[in-house]
Order: sequence, then C-alpha cells, then structure tokens
Amino acid sequence: MAAKHIILVCGEASGDLNAASLVKAIKELSPATKVSAVGGKLLRSAGAEIFYDIKGLSVMGLFDVLKKLPLFFSLKKIILKKISEEKPDAVILVDFSGFNLRLAKAINKSLPVVYYVSPQVWASRPGRVKTIKEYIHKMVVLFGFEEEFYRKYGVEAQCVGHPLLDLVQPTMDGKEFFLKFGLSETKTTIALLPGSRQAEIKNILPVMLESAKIIAGKIKNMQFIIAKSPQVELDTYESLAMDFKPELRIIEGLTYDCLNAADFCLVCSGTATLETAIMQKPFAVVYKMNPLNYLLYRPQVKVPYIGMANIVAGKMIVPEFIQSGATPDAIAAAALKILGDPAAIAQAKEELGQVKSSLGSPGASSRAARIIINYLKI
Repeated sequence: MAAKHIILVCGEASGDLNAASLVKAIKELSPATKVSAVGGKLLRSAGAEIFYDIKGLSVMGLFDVLKKLPLFFSLKKIILKKISEEKPDAVILVDFSGFNLRLAKAINKSLPVVYYVSPQVWASRPGRVKTIKEYIHKMVVLFGFEEEFYRKYGVEAQCVGHPLLDLVQPTMDGKEFFLKFGLSETKTTIALLPGSRQAEIKNILPVMLESAKIIAGKIKNMQFIIAKSPQVELDTYESLAMDFKPELRIIEGLTYDCLNAADFCLVCSGTATLETAIMQKPFAVVYKMNPLNYLLYRPQVKVPYIGMANIVAGKMIVPEFIQSGATPDAIAAAALKILGDPAAIAQAKEELGQVKSSLGSPGASSRAARIIINYLKI
C-alpha cells in the first residue's frame, strides 16, 4: 500500500501545539505517512513539512479579520492549489474555525476532511453546525460535552480527552526555577499570562500590571513573572512594563514553569486558563479587547462564562474580569481576597482538580491519531 499524504491546517499558537502532538502520534503509529502543513515551529519539529508558516495569521476581533482578508484569500488559494496538484488522501483542520470552515466549503467534499479541536459552536454562532454537518466527514473533539452537543444535531463526533494533560509539565522544579531567574523562594509569586497575540497583550498586560502594583502595595515580599509568548517580540513587554516598580521577570517559553512557581495567576482567556487549571493554581481570568470588536462579539456568545475552567466546571470557580469589568481595583481585590484566605486557596485547588479530572486521561493525541488512521485506513 502506498504511503498516505495528509494536508493539515492550523492558524494559531494553540493550534500548532495541539497539531504537533497529533502529528507526532500519527508518525509513531504510521511512520510512512507524509504530513504537509500550514503551521509553525512545533509542527515542523513534530515531522510535518511546513508549506506556509502561521506567523501573522492570528487575529483578534472583526476589524483585525477585515484587515487580513487579502492574506486569508491568498492562503486559501495556496492550500487549494496544493490539494489540486498533490492530491492528498485527506485534510485535517485544527481549530481556526473562521478560516477552516470556509476552506472546508471550498474543498466541497472532494476528499475526506477531519476536524480536530472543534470550533466553539456551543458558545457562539451555532449556525456553523450546519456547515460542519455538510462539509466535515469526521469530528474529533476534546470535551465530553462537545460530543453530546454534536449528537443533538446528528453530527458524529468522538471525544478523545484533552492533549494538554500530556503537555502541561514543568521542565524543572521550583527551586531550580527560582535560582535560574534570580527569584526568591520565600516571596509570594504572581504569574501574569497576558496572551499569545500582540493585540491581546497590548490590551491586557497594562491592566494586569496595574493590578499587580495594587497587590504589591498590600502584601510585602512580592515578586511577579510574565510568561512571554515566543510569537511576540520582547520589546512589546518591556515597553508596557517600563514603569513597573515591583520585582518583575519576563520569561520566555517556560509557561508551565512560571505556573508551577506561582502562588496566584492572572490569566488571559483562552488555552492558558485550562493550562493553569491543570496545574491547579488559583487564578483570575482577565480579558479586554477593542470596544467595537467587543460590542460586535458579545451578543453572539451563548455561554455565561469565557474561561474554559468555568465552562468545563459548569459554574464560576474562577473569577472573571471582562472588558469594562476588568479594572485593576477589582482584579486586585479578588486576588488579595484569595491570597489572604488559606481556605479559599484550598477550595480553588480542589475545584480546579475536578476540572482536570473531567478532561479525561492522558494520551488524547494518541487516541485521536488512532481514530484518524482507522478512519482513513492508513
């Protein structure tokens, strides 16, 4: 049997992370399978041949999408040309729903299309389920509630659990981390995770830093760390933190070590909220976007929370500070309340542990790879 060829498309840092784990698992089960991808450095290191790098594809809000429409049209043409010329055996779409669902329509059932990491149709724009039902041949999802959601609409979906359970691992112990970055083991440590996109960081990090100043004014012996995204230039962080007086380190590429070292975290909504939950670190969700984008986006949201830890728990276990509610005073007050109450810290850790347990068992990427390989008869 000839080796199979898969084209994989993702568009953001979190997609690159999940796709890389999937490709690695596919290669372990079927080493001869060729994967050509729209992806980043993690996918490349997993053995995919990158024919288009995702740097610059990430968007935040409608106006950012409109600005990048020519880029997306160009990318769609590149992918369709690649499909036409190389005639792959299948396409795997990973998250990045605004682009990927339109791509699925353009492929128009001419070859098998597998979707891994579902669009959040359960949270907003449920009409996209019709597109999924018509143009996606196989859905492989990460959450049990997603499988149930799709079943209601007659879409076959299989839940494999969350790949982050395998990925969220510190690279060193706390003592080594503190020593390496000149930090104190005895000081209270707060980690700031302001996102992985430049626009997010510019909107959210200033609020986090102002909150941190208030916290530092109330608690002695504080230190702060920013988990830097490799996708964003250091200058962006340094310029925003220029006037920040408390002790601060900007640390790149070691998010899980930053979380491991922290007593409390301020976290941008997104994948990082689940990563923090898996580490069972008490935290608050902070999110701000362009006001016009928010006015357009908010009415589409059908769930009461934006943090995945709260969505998975089905209740508010982590405080959320969104848009006009994301004020330094409110955020600092919530952090101080939790930090000053050992019972609140213990409760937060216990509830986050329950969220972690509900994500399934380790090995999600291998399960997903096996489903895809069996479906494509590789």
